[in-house]
Amino acid sequence: MQPALKQNSFKEKANQVFGISLEDARISKSYLSVAFIALLLGGLLGLLQGLNRAGVLTLPSWANYYQILTAHGLLLVVVMSAFFTIGYFYAGLSHTLGGLLPKVRKMAWIGFWMKIFGFVLVVIPVLMNEASVMYTFYPPLAAHPVFYFGLVFIVLGIWMLSAGAFIQVANWRKNHKGQHLPIMSFFATGVFILLVGATAFVAVEVLFMIIPWTLGWVDGINVMLSRTLFWAFGHTAVNIWYLTAVSAWYVVIPKIIGGNRWSDLLTRMVVIPLVIMNITGGFHHQIVDPAISEGIKYMHVFMSLAIGFPSLMTAYALFRVFERTARQKGGKGLLGWFKKMPWGDVRFLSPFIAMVAFIPAGAGGIVQSTNQLDQVVHNTMWVVGHFHLTLGMSVVMTFFGISYWLVPFLSKRVLTPAMNKVGVIQTIIWTAGMVIMAISMHIVGLFGSPRRTSFTTYGNFAETLGWNPYMAAVGIGATFLLIAVILQVYAVFNMMFFAPKGETEFPIAEEEPGAAKTPYWTERWGVWVVLMLLVISMAYVIPIVDMIVNAPPGSPPFKTW
Repeated sequence: MQPALKQNSFKEKANQVFGISLEDARISKSYLSVAFIALLLGGLLGLLQGLNRAGVLTLPSWANYYQILTAHGLLLVVVMSAFFTIGYFYAGLSHTLGGLLPKVRKMAWIGFWMKIFGFVLVVIPVLMNEASVMYTFYPPLAAHPVFYFGLVFIVLGIWMLSAGAFIQVANWRKNHKGQHLPIMSFFATGVFILLVGATAFVAVEVLFMIIPWTLGWVDGINVMLSRTLFWAFGHTAVNIWYLTAVSAWYVVIPKIIGGNRWSDLLTRMVVIPLVIMNITGGFHHQIVDPAISEGIKYMHVFMSLAIGFPSLMTAYALFRVFERTARQKGGKGLLGWFKKMPWGDVRFLSPFIAMVAFIPAGAGGIVQSTNQLDQVVHNTMWVVGHFHLTLGMSVVMTFFGISYWLVPFLSKRVLTPAMNKVGVIQTIIWTAGMVIMAISMHIVGLFGSPRRTSFTTYGNFAETLGWNPYMAAVGIGATFLLIAVILQVYAVFNMMFFAPKGETEFPIAEEEPGAAKTPYWTERWGVWVVLMLLVISMAYVIPIVDMIVNAPPGSPPFKTW
């Protein structure tokens, strides 16, 4: 055992000194390339939506609003976010665990092509206007069966990639008994566990309910059950991307600002409860739905709000790191840390704005988890604004910041001052566009403007005409965002293929000197998974059994476009 351990340790050190291997880098670069191509296409469709909602663009007869909305959501949520997350964490696993195992590399490529094949199957019916069911692809709206077969392959790809990550981690733990999993790989483990848990729900929905229904094998479908299974996936997916962003906030940002990571135990205790409690938060999307008892809804409100505690821990930990690092650099006074931060470094600027954006985004999530308040904003543009704050700012802006060191690291190139300046400009434009859009959406949502509808004046009804100025602002924000998207995609591919050759660090902050040793019980992933399953059972067994036993007559498929 000892020689194997020494060999593995040497391999890890060599990997960290000389950088990622070409084979591993190729995997991550492929995932990132798909992610940013999806961002470009999704951003273009977002502009079309924004201009249509602003009333200044009439879509051609061959492309309706709901078709574009479906493609926009799939490109940015299902493709861009997922592909970036996988490319990022596979690079992290390679860097911190001594390089990917040959069989894990093979699994990563199989997963890649399964996801690409699945996405092609999804796109075909969308382009043919046979799948304009929007991002929340749940009944009674029904797409062409090929759409759902594509989703199956996407899920199978995720399971393959998750299995590869688990094999990589298990191999490292076998050769490093009694040692703590490196923190980046610890985050990756939590993310891939959540990916498997979330997609298990939607796999049951699609395979055993929707596909037989759309093929005509059954006459009706249990709408409430299918929606419940969908939101166990949909809510968790968003929080998976959030946890990915949080990994960079804890591990990367302290290194970039010249500081240390504070409390390894606290960092791990943010990941563990998010893994245990995340999937049960999906029910708060169904507060207004019938067939769910008040008692179940109250329980799930508590479960949804409980997810906020790790976020509060994160806010405290990160701003403590900022303040301590700034004071070590001479920062004075209550807000001295603010002046000492590297505001001109896009690797810090973009994620910092993302962190700040999560304050109103998290508050909006609390609103939507509270029964009385959600009654006001549910199915209004408020929810769209909330989603753009959480995903479009807190998550995506962190991904942008990551790209300015991850892409050069993978490509063995460097971030030049000129490209850093492009990044800063891109960050400012994106922030301006997203703030204009999100604030307008929140306000007009409070006035009752519905989400998921194309432009209409409802017969020039006076109340709805008052929404128009805010919808015009949404169009302005969407224009800014597309400009920022073009700059970001240009920067990524410039850094990938044209930037000067050189070595770029994978920035992982060390823990503060003299920090207390992290107890080993944090590594008991088997215990955390069992607890996660127990919490899921407590949350879902009773309502799902009730939905099955007391199911109403099933709904036939509807096509409303």
